[in-house]
Amino acid sequence: MTALETKTCLACGKPLKGRIDKKFCDDYCRNNYNNQQKAKSNYSSLVRNINNTLLKNRKILESILPEAEETAKATKDKLQRMGFHFKYITHLYTTKNGKTYFYCYDYGYLPLENDWYLVVKKKEE
Repeated sequence: MTALETKTCLACGKPLKGRIDKKFCDDYCRNNYNNQQKAKSNYSSLVRNINNTLLKNRKILESILPEAEETAKATKDKLQRMGFHFKYITHLYTTKNGKTYFYCYDYGYLPLENDWYLVVKKKEE
């Protein structure tokens, strides 16, 4: 590389010294550049919002289930008042007898009759 072809930092534009494949002057510039790239993407904010909702759902289910208990019951109204969003789950589990549990990470719920829900925690294997 000649003097005319001096590479510059992608974040701040200062000339780079050192390795030929260097892109940033330091860690601050590298982190700043990557954070700006992520912020430009609508996708990353969508994913962040979904993850925040899933984590909130998990915390709500966790708060309903007493630590020493394996199951607890809650009404749909109670869950919604606490801010639970039924639209957001991480996975489903269907039992051999056909019951489908809806999970937010390790906490799940089973719809029962009359808008009641059975809250469970996945057993560690």
